[in-house]
Amino acid sequence: MSRTNGGGILEELPPATLLETDHLRLIRAGVACMHDIETVRAYVAHENQHRRRRWVLRMLADRAASLRESAPKDHSS
Repeated sequence: MSRTNGGGILEELPPATLLETDHLRLIRAGVACMHDIETVRAYVAHENQHRRRRWVLRMLADRAASLRESAPKDHSS
């Protein structure tokens, strides 16, 4: 199962649908399903264009940081 291109969350739960709610638990669960930075960026862009809730943007930033930390390091240089 590939985890690239959002692992399907963009298709199954697009930003407009996930971020329409104010329920913390639902948004947290959706964010946990994001497995790449590009997906997180799409949700950040949507939130910035629409509601700009700090707590949502912080949750997305934390997820992006977690993904960066767990990404394989390139030691070729």
